[in-house]
Amino acid sequence: MIRFLAVVTLLGLAFARPASAEFQCAPEDVLPDNAFPVVVFETSMGTVEVELNRLRAPATVNNFLAYAVSGVYDGTLFHRVIADFVVQGGGFDTDWDAIEERPPVMNESGNGLGNDPWTIAMARMDDPHSATSQFFFNVADNTGALDPDTRHWGYTVFGTVISGREVLEAIAAVPTGYHAEFDYQDVPVTAVTLTRVTIQ
Repeated sequence: MIRFLAVVTLLGLAFARPASAEFQCAPEDVLPDNAFPVVVFETSMGTVEVELNRLRAPATVNNFLAYAVSGVYDGTLFHRVIADFVVQGGGFDTDWDAIEERPPVMNESGNGLGNDPWTIAMARMDDPHSATSQFFFNVADNTGALDPDTRHWGYTVFGTVISGREVLEAIAAVPTGYHAEFDYQDVPVTAVTLTRVTIQ
């Protein structure tokens, strides 16, 4: 299952089945008293902290937090790494089994948050409302390629990296290659894992 960042020929950034036409406009509130939850990503290469923005991306934040608090991100792979572009995860465990997905969530890319360096956004397929579990960190200025314009939906940004940029830089620099068994490109040669996700 691949979830695509299908903008320019960039990519094939997401592994998944075609999303249902039905999507969540208002997922159930998760930790509703915290407008700006801080998510701690403990990875095999260090720790990254991200402040989520519920005010700008309420549906996306609730969707992401539902995955995070359930523990399904623990022990997953960063399965797609492209230097000077993105570090993507949230789709597969270390055996390359897809994690169980919730219904897709509405696209909130017009929320005023851009795909600037050191932001977190949702991966999706061509269908703008097809984001489920997969997310990516922007490690470069991707506003021109991934932000919405008057004719195209963008990729929903829902938080900002507040610490651990050097960890993401290190992950973005790892050697990558072709994964023949699954026919995937840009896969780290040595697995980079998301060992644990916690919310502050």
